[in-house]
Amino acid sequence: MSYFCIVKLLRHIFTSTVICLISLISSEVQAFNYTNGRDAGLDSVKISLLTCSAGDEVYSLYGHTAIRYTDERYGVDEVINYGVFSFSKPFFVLRFIFGLTDYEMGIMPFEMFCAEYRSEGRSVIQQDLNLTRGEKAAIRDALIANYRPENRVYRYNYFYDNCTTRARDIICDNIKGKVRYPGQQQPYPSFRSLIHKFNDEHPWARFGKDMLLGVKADKKTDQSEHQFLPFFLMKDFDKAEIIGADGKSRPLVTKTSRVVDVQSPTVESEFPLSPSQCAWLILAIIAGVSIAEFRTKRKFWAFDTLLLIIDGCLGVIIFTMFFSEHPTTSTNLQVLLLNPLPLIFAYRTARRGARKQRDPFWTYAAVAIIIFFIGGFFQEYAEGMHILALSLLIRCTCNIVYQNKYLSVK
Repeated sequence: MSYFCIVKLLRHIFTSTVICLISLISSEVQAFNYTNGRDAGLDSVKISLLTCSAGDEVYSLYGHTAIRYTDERYGVDEVINYGVFSFSKPFFVLRFIFGLTDYEMGIMPFEMFCAEYRSEGRSVIQQDLNLTRGEKAAIRDALIANYRPENRVYRYNYFYDNCTTRARDIICDNIKGKVRYPGQQQPYPSFRSLIHKFNDEHPWARFGKDMLLGVKADKKTDQSEHQFLPFFLMKDFDKAEIIGADGKSRPLVTKTSRVVDVQSPTVESEFPLSPSQCAWLILAIIAGVSIAEFRTKRKFWAFDTLLLIIDGCLGVIIFTMFFSEHPTTSTNLQVLLLNPLPLIFAYRTARRGARKQRDPFWTYAAVAIIIFFIGGFFQEYAEGMHILALSLLIRCTCNIVYQNKYLSVK
């Protein structure tokens, strides 16, 4: 990890700690201010949706959503944020991978919220909502109920229950009427295609997500599902209408403004080679080793053992995702190419290779790779996976041919 990454991580942890402390200290005061007088003076209340631009960390590539609650009568100007989490919790990465991450609702002063995003070079767009006094009261009461200790923590799900969907639901569920979006019946891209729009400049982050996502990530989304991404929700809100019980309509958003306007930071360079370039390099190495093997009539069993170990270790990651609570990782056809089985057979394959004995493992592996290619019609694989599969299929074929040509049956 680079020096700058460490500095960013420490800064994030420090900021999160300060936010939590302020939230704990001010929560009782805020609750009193929100509830004191109940519906009296709700004309001074304004509720807005905040949409934050993307950051340069993996968890911030897709932006962020929050709610701004302003009450000029009581001097309240707070941001309600459903994206509070802590890196310091034990096994954070493992919990996130297995879908066991708990996020929570946090409250912080608006100026501090803006200062944090300004320091990260991230803009914030505000959409003022066109709400009646009764709707403002209902949203206020729902926020108070959500902030109770027994309610503020929730099990985070990237596609179906995140900081954006939580903000949307608490607004739309407390509007007296129906929120109608233009183009509601049109087909929307898959979850995978939607997130690709935001990580084109981060090929290895895209590769990592595509490695973990399975077949279900390639199904088409509907209006509600595609709003899990902040900027899609913002665009939908911008054109949405509220249809009241009397059939009259009014725009959901009355005004859009940029409350934090900064230049986006320059994207830091990642690994110099793309996933596809690395896959082509692996193909070249495997082709070179295979050619050398046939020319020398020698079996490079140590090279095969190394391939099996690497394949198996990567396969453990994909295989464990079958047990994740993330609903889009349970069926991942890339497990046909990368799975833990090579680790089990690596020793036997190496021993038989050293003794110049046949090993049926290569035939089974070749069949699995062929099925993997067929699975490509049903699932979009990570970048470079087809090239990697071709490389391993070449190696399996070379081992089968070598055994048939030079080794006796034992």
